[in-house]
Amino acid sequence: MKFQTALRPWTIRRLEKIEHVSMVVGIPCYNNDSTVEHVIDMVSEGVAKYYRDLQVLIIISDGGSTDDTRELAKEKTVHPFIEKIVTIYRGIPGKGSAIRMVFEAASFLKARACVLCDADLRSITPEWVKALADPILLHRHDFVSPIYSRYKYDATITNIIAYHLTRALFGKQVRQPIGGDFGLSRGMIKLYCGQDVWMTDIAKFGIDIWMTTSAIMEDVCICQTYLGTKVHDVKDPATSLGPMFRQVVHTLFQLMEDYSDEWRKIQGSTPVPICGAPIHQEPEAFSVDLLGMIENFKEGFKNFSSLWGKIINPQSFAVLRNLTQQGRDGFHLPTEDWTKIVYDFAATFHRWKRDKGKLVDTMRPLYYARVSSFINTTRDMSSKQVEEIIEEQAQTFEKLKPYLLEKWGKE
Repeated sequence: MKFQTALRPWTIRRLEKIEHVSMVVGIPCYNNDSTVEHVIDMVSEGVAKYYRDLQVLIIISDGGSTDDTRELAKEKTVHPFIEKIVTIYRGIPGKGSAIRMVFEAASFLKARACVLCDADLRSITPEWVKALADPILLHRHDFVSPIYSRYKYDATITNIIAYHLTRALFGKQVRQPIGGDFGLSRGMIKLYCGQDVWMTDIAKFGIDIWMTTSAIMEDVCICQTYLGTKVHDVKDPATSLGPMFRQVVHTLFQLMEDYSDEWRKIQGSTPVPICGAPIHQEPEAFSVDLLGMIENFKEGFKNFSSLWGKIINPQSFAVLRNLTQQGRDGFHLPTEDWTKIVYDFAATFHRWKRDKGKLVDTMRPLYYARVSSFINTTRDMSSKQVEEIIEEQAQTFEKLKPYLLEKWGKE
């Protein structure tokens, strides 16, 4: 069923009573009963501390949680001058539909700014609200992306592919293109609401990379802002990130199709302005299942090697074949080969006539191989040293962009 709006009738009636606000803070959630109260608390405190003179709505956009998320959110009190709505959205299940409802509420209320905060945050502080809203309200930016301190094995989809590909393709060094916490202007809300993407996979986990890329390619005024350490519900890449990988990479490859004429002309990349002062904190470590990821890759090679051999360049495919004989300590997939593999799949996606989602699914064991290699390379490194490695990887993606252009143009 195709919904013309993500807003439920009850929510619309409530918005009609509110009439207008200066800012909307949206909290998309799904089964976050262990964290949603803390996020609401910190948002409420941030608004009270920094924006007491503004009319503000906090809207908790729920995806049909089966735990106590909605009940806890409804019972949670906020400062009396702040409006609060807790409601289930309508549309495809996923974060994108939750954000669509927030955007439609912000547009309905003619808000000057919209702030998005993930519901699973454990490290959010009142200052996050100010950091994300001030560039919109005071400095006329249109899109604010976060910069966090994160544990070196958190955000592997960002650090292995999303940051590098976004930067190499679209020419802007947005460090956290799928960060989850954003600030947006009224103009950006209008732009996003007008796009016909809300019944696609973008309505799932692809929403963050779509918003960031759209902001870059529409050439609006974008910036980044320091938020400090990001601690959220732990997502071990070996067990938790499969669906997210598919939706983020599928969306990135689809964006390559949509903006093909533009990104093929872009050379190199430029820094994006950063607001605020750096916040240096050492993130909390967590365990990752390295052996599980290596085994996942080896099983993937058994299942997909015949297809991979047709997609991947011979040199990198030989590296993959050799990796099937490696144990944990000798497992290493070089950055240049990983880059070419990503570009090989992107070019194949461009020509693929069948189910493109299934094509992306066959990449997932290769992602596990690269994460395993990344862990081996950085095991004894500090967060600062790991950041330098990630920067080197991003430069490799830029350097090999001519390889992508050559592959892209071949039939």
